[in-house]
Amino acid sequence: MLPPVHRPYRAVAVALLLAFVPALPAAAQEGADEPRLHELRFDWTRDGIITGAAGVLWISSETFLKDNLAPAQCRWCDRAPDGTDRLNRLDRWGRGLAGSTAESRKRAHQWSNVIGFAALPAGVLGLQYAMGNSSGAPSRFFAEDASIIVQSAVLASLANQTVKFIAGRERPFVHVLPEDQKGLTAQPSDNNLSFYSGHTNLAFSLVVSAGTVAAMRGYKHQAWIWAAGLPVATSVGLLRMGADKHYLTDVAMGALLGSAVGFAVPMLLHSRKSDSAPATAQTGQLRVTPMAGTQMVGISGAF
Repeated sequence: MLPPVHRPYRAVAVALLLAFVPALPAAAQEGADEPRLHELRFDWTRDGIITGAAGVLWISSETFLKDNLAPAQCRWCDRAPDGTDRLNRLDRWGRGLAGSTAESRKRAHQWSNVIGFAALPAGVLGLQYAMGNSSGAPSRFFAEDASIIVQSAVLASLANQTVKFIAGRERPFVHVLPEDQKGLTAQPSDNNLSFYSGHTNLAFSLVVSAGTVAAMRGYKHQAWIWAAGLPVATSVGLLRMGADKHYLTDVAMGALLGSAVGFAVPMLLHSRKSDSAPATAQTGQLRVTPMAGTQMVGISGAF
């Protein structure tokens, strides 16, 4: 007796199912809540040279060469040739944030150093580690992430130092001193390095580079870096104004250019590598599966 007509269709259905089952884990991964992490372009030799060279130039210009490179007289003095104050209205308004006493200005200066050079860098790197760890990233990702963040901060700081030496803008607290007292400040070589704020530039380059790297990697909870980092970076700029070290335009430009470098370095130097197949897929492999009870085979694979 001839077999029932529906059996060939059943066999075909089973064969198709066997053929597509291996692809289901990949589809499940793409649609799951777990993020798919991405490799970034990174070369320890290249990036070590870039970061190291920029770091040496920046630190040397601040510690050994500052007396020679910093302008002895302001080039951007905010005064007319006859000595009339020509400070713009925005910066004049912003100076209202400066501490009213020497002690309050000193305290703002100290806190800007503590937050800008210690607490914020440590916090940014700590958050970056936590985000990678919670996303299941391999340990080497954090080493690369931290290097990219440091690289961004160092390049941003070197650019800032270069502009400071060229612009030669007089600091706010020096601007209000009589001419015969301007050379008597604690650090005369620092008198004309107001534009643009190095502390603010560093703070925003750290936060934005960390946030950009987290987004490029595909980390979970990446919003935390922006939610926690940006207000702290902004506080650094406000403290610099409270210390009477910078004008509002100095701080605003520091935030803008620090953010620009913090975004550009990861995007231009460390773009995503081409996405590879998920780990669960068997790329380029072919599997032939005999089907019990039929004269058919199932062919499956990932290509």
